[in-house]
Amino acid sequence: MEGNGDFSLLELFRMGGIFMWPLLLFSIATIAIALERVVFLLYHNLRLDDLKMRVEGYLVTGNMAGARDYLSSLTNRRIGARVLLSLVNHHDLSEREIEKAAEAEALTCVNTLENGFNFLTALGSLSPLTGFLGTVSGMIGAFKSIAEAENVNAQIVANGIYEALITTVFGLIIAIIAMVSHSLLSHVVDKFAADTEKSCTDLIIDIVRLNAKNKSKIDRKLLPGPGEKNVLSLHEYT
Repeated sequence: MEGNGDFSLLELFRMGGIFMWPLLLFSIATIAIALERVVFLLYHNLRLDDLKMRVEGYLVTGNMAGARDYLSSLTNRRIGARVLLSLVNHHDLSEREIEKAAEAEALTCVNTLENGFNFLTALGSLSPLTGFLGTVSGMIGAFKSIAEAENVNAQIVANGIYEALITTVFGLIIAIIAMVSHSLLSHVVDKFAADTEKSCTDLIIDIVRLNAKNKSKIDRKLLPGPGEKNVLSLHEYT
């Protein structure tokens, strides 16, 4: 204990009682999960605008293989590249099937980004409850001391109460850190999901147009020119 009635963190931990140990574990887990998610999101660049522009350039020229090679080279560091690659790989399917393939891949990517979010939510709920439980336990001990004391004074009551409230303070601090981290990280993932939906919608339109253009070229090649006989009609008579 220091001269002005202040306490060190270690002394506060000891005064909080046995419930400070689970709170210590909760605090370590909260910080570890939050930092791991921050590093993961920073490592996997969530930008999509540059990827979309490059893929659109390939689609304009009809270079589907080039778009596939470009996106395949970025799937390790760019989560968004995996979703766009799914579009390119299924470009020869119908519009609805392309959408379903993109949705499935996007859902997988979002779930990967949200790993650990449920733990942050649980820690944000369990920490204050554990703190309240420690406070109730401490209050029981405080009132027990009051009942056993021959001379009850305000100092005995005050000492028991502030020692009991230590766990509540620590529990609320941990809960605030967990919930703020969860909110900020969820905002980043939600923005990525919205950008992914918009980019996929635009690229699906481009792919459908490209498929329609290619189909019309094939149809024109199959049509007989002036003075030529239709090959299929010729086979009908043979």
